[in-house]
Formats: sequence, C-alpha cells, structure tokens
Amino acid sequence: MNPLCGRCNLVVYPTEKVNCLDKYWHKGCFSCEVCKMTLSMKNYKGFEKRPYCNAHYPKAGFTCVTDTPENLRLKQQSRMQSQVHYKEDFEKNRGKGFSVVADTPEMQRIKKTQEQISNIKYHEEFEKKKMGGEVPPQQPSNPSPAAFQPPAATQNFHYEPAPEPVRQAAAAPPPSAGRYRAVYDYAAADEDEVSFVDGDVIVDVQQIDEGWMYGRVERTGQQGMLPANYVEAI
Repeated sequence: MNPLCGRCNLVVYPTEKVNCLDKYWHKGCFSCEVCKMTLSMKNYKGFEKRPYCNAHYPKAGFTCVTDTPENLRLKQQSRMQSQVHYKEDFEKNRGKGFSVVADTPEMQRIKKTQEQISNIKYHEEFEKKKMGGEVPPQQPSNPSPAAFQPPAATQNFHYEPAPEPVRQAAAAPPPSAGRYRAVYDYAAADEDEVSFVDGDVIVDVQQIDEGWMYGRVERTGQQGMLPANYVEAI
C-alpha cells in the first residue's frame, strides 16, 4: 500500500516519492514551510520534522524561565549552597599565606634579573673583603650641617650662615683704634651703620661694647657702626 504525502495528505506513488524527515512527500510538495520554494535532499533544513530553506530556517533562541515560586526557591537554595562552599574554602585556606603567583614569562624575567643583581652584589662584597678586609661603612645620606662648617678665616666660600648681630645701645666710641678685616658680608640696617663685603679692610676701628664697633671701610671710605663678630683683627 502506497503511503500518504506529508503535505497534501494524498497517495504518493513510487515514481514521485521523496522519503525525508520520517515522512513521504511528493516532489512538488517537498517545499519550504514559509516561502514554498521547492527543496531537494541537498538544500533542505529540517526543524520539528518540517522542511525549510536556508533563509527561513528557524533560529534557536534562549528560553526564558518564569519566576515561579518553585524556581525562586531553587534559586535561593543554590545561592545559599554557594555561600556555604565559599565560607568552607575560606576557613580551610585561612592562615596559609598568599596565593601562588602565575609563572608567566614576565615574572620569570623579573626573577632572573633579581637573581643577577643579588649575585653581582655578593661578588662585589666578597672581592672587597678579600682584597682589603672589611667593607667600609657607607656615608650617611644626610650628614649633619657641622660637617660643612668652613674655617673662620675662609676668604671665598662660606657654607655657615653669618650670625645675627645683636646690637646694643649706642655709646660714645672710646679713644682706642685698630685695623680689622671682614670675614662676612654685611648690609647696613640703619643709617648709622656701614656696609662691607668679605675681605674688606676696616681702619680706625674703635670698640663700643662686646657686640659693636665703630670704624671706616678702607675700600669705600664710608664709616659707621659694624657688628664685632663679622670682623677679625689684623
């Protein structure tokens, strides 16, 4: 007995029979479900036992799950189980230190560089001890200011700041006189004072008190009061 066509439901004779998708079709009935284009065994695509062309073949998509009470309960249960596993792993790994760093090519290069630097420093220390005994200690990076104090009679460069003059009340100059040389630069702060630079010779010097003198700068010819700790006797 001849079978029926899957499309027109009529008898399919052997001369026009197409056996596909678990059904029998007339050659003319074996066409796309959408555009009705006649298909063959080489270009058809089956979906749910129905023939389709390549352009109208149904695209499979994701299935949306409805938030039913049962699905919500399963979701909450899965979340609780994940938290339990996380806490268990955390308690097991507590106190075991940091995680292992991946041995990437970059990490291998850094490790090799550090090893080379360590070897170089070790050999330098070894050679120094071998040739000259103990390695001298390094100089401190920030030495104290006292290490740079110049001598009192330095003529060119001075690293120590000049002391602040402490001026006492002016008094009449005594009759004694002498010659002095400036060891610091001084700029007059009042009209009755005199300015000078390091190395100037000051003549006709008269002592006023322990902090101040009265004299004349030989280079400029100006005379007035000057701090005693800025000059020294010649």
